[in-house]
Amino acid sequence: MFSTRGRYALRVMIDLAQHHGEGNIPLKDVAERQEISKKYLEIIIKDLVKGGLVKGISGKGGGYSLARKPKEYRVGEILELMEGSLAPVACLEEGAKACPRASICKTLPMWKEFDKKVYDFFYKKKLSELL
Repeated sequence: MFSTRGRYALRVMIDLAQHHGEGNIPLKDVAERQEISKKYLEIIIKDLVKGGLVKGISGKGGGYSLARKPKEYRVGEILELMEGSLAPVACLEEGAKACPRASICKTLPMWKEFDKKVYDFFYKKKLSELL
């Protein structure tokens, strides 16, 4: 299940994509259009900037914009930045220690198949497709 952080981050990214090329978009405008608390969006946008997905400029004429074109973003990268690993079980997370039961685990093939489907679904979907 995805948290509000992941879902709201997608909404912010879609909003910025809809206004791509219009310069810096004030966060208060995004908050109003998306009906999300500006205070909560400040936390989310900070992570999007830190993750390199969004650029922020402060001061007069400041605001936020996408760091790339909407078609260059994968939904999976946005969700993973906000949610962490999308792996369904800990043993499939990137950098996970090898599980001592992997060779005899009857469910591992199922989890791998599911993990691949989730990964493929979210990484094949571009931000521009959600506009």
